[in-house]
Amino acid sequence: MADVRIRMRPNGPFVVEGPFELVDSEGNKFEISPDKPAVALCRCGESKNRPFCDGAHKGCFDSDERAQ
Repeated sequence: MADVRIRMRPNGPFVVEGPFELVDSEGNKFEISPDKPAVALCRCGESKNRPFCDGAHKGCFDSDERAQ
């Protein structure tokens, strides 16, 4: 896990960098190309390609949490 990094984009997706598996609620793995350096995961719920971000978040929510 030390090679995985999750970044929160202001008013945007979670960006996951590094090798990881994304599994649905039934245990099925989403196909993610090992050649991709990062994957953007939707957190607004508006993407037509969930769980992946398609840019639909623009203007639909306001979120920029900061670490303490």
